[in-house]
Amino acid sequence: MVLQSRREYLEAIRNRYRKACRKEKSLILSEFCANCGYNRKYAIRLLRKKSPPVPNRKPGPAFLYDKDLLLVPLKRLWFATDQMCSKKLKAAIPLWLPFYEGEHEALSPKVRQKLLEMSPATIDRLLKPLRALYKKGRCSTKPGTLLKNQIPIKTHNWDVTRPGYFEADTVAHCGNSMAGDFAFSLTFTDIFSGWTENRAVWGKGSQGVLRQIRNIEERIAFPILGFDCDNGSEFLNHHLVRYFTDRPKAPVQFTRSRPYRKNDNAFVEQKNWTHVRQLLGYDRFDNAELVPLINDLYMNEWSLFTNYFCPTLKLKEKQRINSRYLKKYEPPQTPYQRLLGSHDVSPAAKRSLEAVYNSLNPFKLKRKIDDKLKAIFHIVRLPNS
Repeated sequence: MVLQSRREYLEAIRNRYRKACRKEKSLILSEFCANCGYNRKYAIRLLRKKSPPVPNRKPGPAFLYDKDLLLVPLKRLWFATDQMCSKKLKAAIPLWLPFYEGEHEALSPKVRQKLLEMSPATIDRLLKPLRALYKKGRCSTKPGTLLKNQIPIKTHNWDVTRPGYFEADTVAHCGNSMAGDFAFSLTFTDIFSGWTENRAVWGKGSQGVLRQIRNIEERIAFPILGFDCDNGSEFLNHHLVRYFTDRPKAPVQFTRSRPYRKNDNAFVEQKNWTHVRQLLGYDRFDNAELVPLINDLYMNEWSLFTNYFCPTLKLKEKQRINSRYLKKYEPPQTPYQRLLGSHDVSPAAKRSLEAVYNSLNPFKLKRKIDDKLKAIFHIVRLPNS
């Protein structure tokens, strides 16, 4: 009999041995010694010894966070923020928590405090079972050769300590084929704050792209100082060059990346995934009726949701040690928070941003986004679309 079986056998007969009379104890003792091979005196000591108390939990420090109390509100916040990583979710919880009770149940002061105090590691530990349950497209950049010699390649880093320096790119909603006409998404990202605007265009015509860039410039709270793009013909054209460089006051610096070097536009390439692909996926949008619907979503709910309530990480420094890179990041902040902390944004613009923020509820924005997505994909799924 193995040791574990002997221990289980001992626990099974110990209470019976204590309650038995003298004659029954002798029989139990003889049976115990025969089965386990123990000396009779040693067996008596084992049977008389009190059983150790059963621990209520594993040894170690007491748990600070009650999973049963915290998992439900944490799960709702995680889903509402489109399943953010723990570091971003840690920064998002203080922004979302004031609106939580209006959408769901009231939280006790203890639960509210624990949600605000928990670390990213604790968030990962609590959400680990859920993450296990909820576990590239084609390139459409065609070279625009006409103005390559007139638009310089950016060979240096812009002044990223102030807002106004943008990177731009387009995302093709072509599905599995580049044939025919379909919609594109234009992504416009400020390097300093991460403020991102998206617009939909039908095809990649220069006039359509220029029209949406004008619309973006009218809606942002700070001027455009620099514009960097890839080598696609939707950007390298005379219309856009004149729009940026022929201004009487403060012309915009217009540069382009090196051909076939996506990392030159790393900031906007990241947003192509988080702001376009995660929202609209890889379906083919070949119905022109989708463009105004997508723009309605981009210009209203999606812009407000991502820029005011979705914290982003920003690289502080990168150091190479042998063959590895050690990266350090600044504390996660929303683009709105970075603009409020910038000395280069005017007080009037900050007051305007604060007024917009005070009028918003992220849970209502999320519901409107889901409703508009249903309308968009209803058209996408139509047989003739």
